[in-house]
Amino acid sequence: MRKLCCFAAPFGAAVFLAVCLLPEAFWLPAGGLCALLALPGLLLQGERRMVWVIAAFGLAAGLGWSGVYTGLFHASARGLDGTEQTAAAAVTGWPREAAYGCSVTVRLTPEQGPAVNALLYLEPLEDGSLPELKPGDQLRFTGRFRRADTIAGASSDYYYSKDILLFAYADTAEVQRPEHSSPRYWSAYVSRALKESAARCFTEDAAPLVTSLLTGDKSTLPGGLYSALRRTGLAHVVAVSGLHMSFLAGGLSLLLGRRRRLMAVVGISLMFFFAAVAGNTPSVLRAAFLHTFMLLAPLVEREEDKATSLSAVLLLLLLQNPYAVASLSLQLSFASVAGIYCFTGPLYRRWTANLPQGNGLRTRLLRGLASWLAGTLAVTTGAAVFTTPLTAYYFQMISLISPLSNLLALWAVSGLFMAGLVTAVLGVFLPGAAALLALPLSWLARLITWIALTLSRLPFAAVGMDSVYLRLWLLLVYLLLALWLFWRGKRSRPWVPVGTGLLCLCAALGFQFLGRTGGPLTVSVLDVGQGLSAAFYAEGHALLVDCGSSGPEDPGDTAADYLQSLGLTRLDTLILTHFHADHAGGVPQLLARLEVDTLVLPAVTPEDPLRLEIEAAAQASGAELLWVTEPMELTLGGARLRVFAPLGAGSANEEGLSVLCSSGDFDVLMTGDMDGTIERRLVKYGDLPDIELLVAGHHGSKYATSEDLLLAVQPEYAVISVGYNRYGHPAPEVLERLAAAGCEIYRTDWSGTLTFTVRDGG
Repeated sequence: MRKLCCFAAPFGAAVFLAVCLLPEAFWLPAGGLCALLALPGLLLQGERRMVWVIAAFGLAAGLGWSGVYTGLFHASARGLDGTEQTAAAAVTGWPREAAYGCSVTVRLTPEQGPAVNALLYLEPLEDGSLPELKPGDQLRFTGRFRRADTIAGASSDYYYSKDILLFAYADTAEVQRPEHSSPRYWSAYVSRALKESAARCFTEDAAPLVTSLLTGDKSTLPGGLYSALRRTGLAHVVAVSGLHMSFLAGGLSLLLGRRRRLMAVVGISLMFFFAAVAGNTPSVLRAAFLHTFMLLAPLVEREEDKATSLSAVLLLLLLQNPYAVASLSLQLSFASVAGIYCFTGPLYRRWTANLPQGNGLRTRLLRGLASWLAGTLAVTTGAAVFTTPLTAYYFQMISLISPLSNLLALWAVSGLFMAGLVTAVLGVFLPGAAALLALPLSWLARLITWIALTLSRLPFAAVGMDSVYLRLWLLLVYLLLALWLFWRGKRSRPWVPVGTGLLCLCAALGFQFLGRTGGPLTVSVLDVGQGLSAAFYAEGHALLVDCGSSGPEDPGDTAADYLQSLGLTRLDTLILTHFHADHAGGVPQLLARLEVDTLVLPAVTPEDPLRLEIEAAAQASGAELLWVTEPMELTLGGARLRVFAPLGAGSANEEGLSVLCSSGDFDVLMTGDMDGTIERRLVKYGDLPDIELLVAGHHGSKYATSEDLLLAVQPEYAVISVGYNRYGHPAPEVLERLAAAGCEIYRTDWSGTLTFTVRDGG
């Protein structure tokens, strides 16, 4: 009987229930109730009694440990929350550049309670440089503290899952550097050495991918490439996990052969050291523990039980930090392995059952190629079974091109990882020889990059899950999978559910397209956070007004995802109201993903860095630049657009463009970030009609969307494109003015992307 599995699996479920669903006050009482659930199990007989009792105590232990852990280790963080005081800390990582200075992980030692991990933000030095800190340095500083339980104003366990409980903010810190580095920080120095070696040895375009592949550090990876990896289902190759451990284990197996004891000692030691180098993320620790069980099982003359191994690893990780259950990397990692355990073996056996037999060279080559193809597809498919719902929930997107991209790229990833690791290690001691070895390997990195970028540009390479039709399709797919598994004993044909799923996918995409384009004009104000991007579609033609955000996600990806969900690879026109990041920061990424015919820009601020970057990107992509110095008119299918030239002077907000789009009796007005004074000039000189839709100016700032404008255009609907911000947007005054004007008010931070479809020209 799998006693450990019977305890560990309910333990993990209880921790997930506690951390992700239940209020903290209920954790310990709920644990006590679960312990009482063991009593009915005593009435059962034989093995069922044991399973019931063990599972009940597993649930009780999971809930109880979550409460005890929080009470013990979070007490120090709660005591420091909201205070300003002097503290001592040890640096545990390398500093990273932040918006204002740098951030570095530290281990705080408070006067009372256990030590806690914190993220410390330090100001630049007087000369503008960043503090030079190393793992093991001892700090003393006076700082302001707050708990790490919110991100962008919303409650989040993201930092708790990384065992970071506090944010600390300080101007300066006294640094005391020990003479010798402690062994606990050696992995951090090795990680830094590998990154620096990879940067030296590999070409400039290949080094970021190699670095992220070896260490999981994606900070130097171009945002456009990481977006392409996500859209093509290849992002797992730069998140060090079981895939990389398998490569490492395979390489050791080739070197050490069948010497099991030596393989176990060397393999386990190397894997856990590599896990530390990669940052000890839940996914890489999961892989290290699982491979440890695999290596130890033959030595203790026990057969590995996959369910027990997986649940036992989860138990070990959650004993260390229950909040790790909220980590997306842990959830995806365990879901991937569970899917591989359940489905990869049966799929591989089914797909290779009828391969040709024989000893001829041609037959062996064909059989080997077919086996490799079947194995790669079986692993990819198995891993996707349980991870797809998670990616749909967290990223609101699933990759349809993933099986093809993994088939094309995984062999190159395997070779680049093993050879890149050897090259980076060699580069620490013999950089010249390593640089020569890295030259052919750089082509492998370019090939992986080319595969990701090329496939990501295809229509429907990935689809957004904001569509109700695609959500219903995904639900249908899992219903078909469940039915097939239930009936497969009766010789059910797998092509029936596969074909049904593909037909329903085509139908869902068709309904989505019709829902968004079923009229002469569709206007979608995209959810880009604190920024603005609005897509217009009319009779097969697409136009975008602005493409910016001040949030962490690239608005160019958001806009490109929306347009590609309509099957588009080309944008007729991109209009930028002004050169601020929250209106134009995503343009370079948009140009990298889509063909844009024409950019319409205000002829102002010629030395603005963002304007220069956009000009360079447009010239590289072949887009035509139109500079607006006087009002101009454009057509979009059957819709007409008037672009108003800048009406003010001074800041970029007052020198921006405004856009009026009309289709039949439906009019849409966008005023960018202009204030009330410039709005009154627009009313005076713009000959504006009564409009149906107003995109509120400046994200709901009290200085925009003036009463004069509202009286002049009398909008029926108003959309405020806004996200988390510290400016007070949308201002209460604006909401009151819009309500008084009789507008129906919509906000992207509440409703997400908002789509308005004109029917019958009105």
